[in-house]
Amino acid sequence: MNTDLHVILNLFATSSRLQKKRAYLTIAAIAWGTVAILLLLAFGEGLKRQLDKNRRSTGENLAVMWPSETTKPWKGLPPGRPIRLRIDDVDFVRERMPELKAIHGEVQAGRVALTYGRKTVNGRIIGVNYVYGEDRKHYPLAGGRFLSVEDEVQRRRVIFLGDEMAKDIFGDEPPVGKTLLLNNAPYTVIGVMQKKTQMGMYGGPDANHAVIPITTFRAQFGRDQLNVMVVETERAQQMKQALARVNQLLGARYGYDPTDDRALSTWDMTKSANVTANIAVGIQLFLGIVGALTLLIGGVGVANIMYAVVKERTREIGVKMALGAKQRWIIAPFVLEALVYTFIGGALGIIIATILVSLTSFVPIESNKVLSFLGRPTLSPQIGVATSAILGLIGLAAGYFPARRAARIDPASTLRYE
Repeated sequence: MNTDLHVILNLFATSSRLQKKRAYLTIAAIAWGTVAILLLLAFGEGLKRQLDKNRRSTGENLAVMWPSETTKPWKGLPPGRPIRLRIDDVDFVRERMPELKAIHGEVQAGRVALTYGRKTVNGRIIGVNYVYGEDRKHYPLAGGRFLSVEDEVQRRRVIFLGDEMAKDIFGDEPPVGKTLLLNNAPYTVIGVMQKKTQMGMYGGPDANHAVIPITTFRAQFGRDQLNVMVVETERAQQMKQALARVNQLLGARYGYDPTDDRALSTWDMTKSANVTANIAVGIQLFLGIVGALTLLIGGVGVANIMYAVVKERTREIGVKMALGAKQRWIIAPFVLEALVYTFIGGALGIIIATILVSLTSFVPIESNKVLSFLGRPTLSPQIGVATSAILGLIGLAAGYFPARRAARIDPASTLRYE
């Protein structure tokens, strides 16, 4: 066994020294294919993660319910009756469904005048429950906070601003602690939302609105009807059952069929999350296939070179076999040659791709809306394992089939090769 290994390594080393140019070209082809597949997969992985982040920025495991009209008769009542939720419906459902992670209501007013000094901006104001901040990912910048239970209970005049609205009103001046006028009523700014990229939204981007306690909203604007009610569950699988239970409770309260899914128009965001995840996987799979085909082309190039080598060395192989060379002495050097070239080319490609992906970390994407939506290219362990597996298969196939052809050569027929 040791003798066979020694012979095989000697034959491989001799062939490599005689065909350096061929070796360089083969390694370059594999390296190029590896860089291509890794970059494509890195962009796909980055896009997948960014889409997931953008989706989560609105909230997780949420369902949004809008007041609407009945479409089914119920206990003698005709269809077409309007269903209008009120602020106290939030507590009504919360008390009867403790299994919910959270539930909150929203009351909105558009084009409200917000004044600071001589600057007046017309913006969208939303009255919300204190749990809204966590439900809807309204995380404050350093030095600020979101609405608290006490703010809601005591009907405090405090306001939390979206980041773009804060910039429109205050410019570069720190807003937290300042007092602005909301329809001429003074409010203290307690926080500014961290910048985030949204993919799913209702009622407009979060960056362009401001929120105040729902009790304060009712006291100032005199409105009790909800624009939306938002339900949050611990897990996405619980949402269907939770919505059915909410409709049972509110159906009994407002007199509509609990199976009437039009009485309260509902956007189940857990279903949208599944669609988004499937789209991201599809894009990643497409890019992976394109990259794999690019790498496969490099593998075909290696196989063609190895076939050419077999043809070049036909007389030499025939002489070796006539002198008693074992079949594995013929096959193993070709397989080893293809595997080594593939390994070296793959290693170079991985190093180059890693450097290129690392360089993208120095490119600022937060200020660019397109780049912030597409995300930053990311190499993951799964990508490395998949690429290594493809490279191994290519190297094995590129070496094995030419080697098998070489081992089947009839020594007598080699005499006709010049």
